Order: sequence, then C-alpha cells, then structure tokens
Amino acid sequence: MTEPLLVDRTDAVVTLTLNRPQAMNALDVALKEALRDTLAELETDRSCRAVVLAGAGGSFSAGQDLREHVSTLETGSTDPLGTVRVHYNPIAARLANLPKPVVAAVRGMAAGAGASLAFLADIRIGGPSTSFLMAFAKVGLAADTGASWTLPRLVGHAKAVELLMLAEPVRAEEACRLGLLTRLTDDDEQVLPAAQDLAARLAGGPTVAYGAIKRQLSIADAGTLADALSAEAQAQAICGATADHKAATLAFVAKQKPVFEGH
Repeated sequence: MTEPLLVDRTDAVVTLTLNRPQAMNALDVALKEALRDTLAELETDRSCRAVVLAGAGGSFSAGQDLREHVSTLETGSTDPLGTVRVHYNPIAARLANLPKPVVAAVRGMAAGAGASLAFLADIRIGGPSTSFLMAFAKVGLAADTGASWTLPRLVGHAKAVELLMLAEPVRAEEACRLGLLTRLTDDDEQVLPAAQDLAARLAGGPTVAYGAIKRQLSIADAGTLADALSAEAQAQAICGATADHKAATLAFVAKQKPVFEGH
C-alpha cells in the first residue's frame, strides 16, 4: 500500500511529502491523520531542526478530497465537517506552533485547505506553475485550516476578503507580490531543491531562537505592545540561557563563524 505521507530525513531536515499525486494530493482521512500525527512527533524530536512541506507530482495539494467528502454527505451525517475539529485544526495548530522553521515547497496548484497548509509555513517557495485558489466558497464553505488567521496577516484584511469570497486563482508572480510566496524560482524543478537548501541553512541556525521568534510574532500579531514586550522578555530569558547564545557570542567577539547546535 502506498504511504499517503512520505517522510524523508536528510541530516536535521525532515521533508514531509503529501503523496497522492493521482488525486493532486487531495487530503483524505489517511493523509490528514498521517500529517497530524507526524507533526506531533516532530514537535519534540530534537534531531529535526527544520521541516519542508511538499506535494508529490505536479501539484502541492488540491485541498479536501471532495470525492471522499461526498461519501460522508451521502451517509446523512449530522456533522459532515467534523474533520475540521478532528484533523484540520490540530494540523494547523501544530504547523503554526512548531518550534522550528517550516518551509513550504509550493509547486503547482495549492487550493482550499492545501493553500491553507502552505500559508501556515514560515517561508513559501514557488515556481512558474505555482498558483493559489481559496476554493472554499465555490462549494459553499467558509475558510478553514487557519486561513482566516493567516490570510489577513499575509495580505491584509481587504485582500483576504477578496481572495476568500471571489475564489479566483492567484498566479505565481502575483502571489509573490502579495506575500503568499516568499521566493519564486525560475524553474518548477527547482522549487523543492530550493526549499530543502533553505531548510538546511535554517537547520544549521539557532533552533531555540527560531522557535522563540515564531512565538513572539504570533503574540505580537494579536496583542498589544505590552504583550509583545512581555513575550520578548520571556523569549530572551529562554534564548539567553542556551548554549547556542553563549557559543555564538564568544565566536562573534573572536571574529569566528558561530556553530549552532540547536540547544
């Protein structure tokens, strides 16, 4: 049986590949459960210092597997979107709060929940064929998988309303201009290697500090200046006690290149 999620480890980088290319990596229950549970394991895996999220074949992810969803609707279920609470919410929370960098290699189409997954990454790399489609309204649904939180932060409230309500595709160059993509390669074949190279660079950095930066920004986005200052004080107390901080400071004074061990 083909694994719905491929997990590849290269040094301190873990690449998670959505592996349903015949269905444009649509998210069925098996894939959602594998992604949710693997992310939970990576939270405390100290050997993993950066994560790459990718899709097999020519697409990132078409979002929810609607064929599977039709079967759920036809059963007369009183909670046909229970997958949001059981799968999508835990996946979104774990991606956003993962205490290490996440790089999305967005090749081809990222639609619906697939696009939402990409937006939860810290950095998104795309190529000429990359496009995003907030397809929820096309099937009579509102946003999920964190899109109502990530989109306004990436593109602003007004643009988020437009993308969610009009559900029109956003091509690669426009996505880069808007901030949906962080970087754009010249060749689709370079999307994954570029994402893995960047993840390897991040994996060699101060992992604890990266996790603290993610927490800081999350708090500052939704809070007051006082909240941000409190989060900064807490973060610096944690980072200041790390071996990485001490070693890097000594290296800086000695005019040497620091070596970060991730703790």
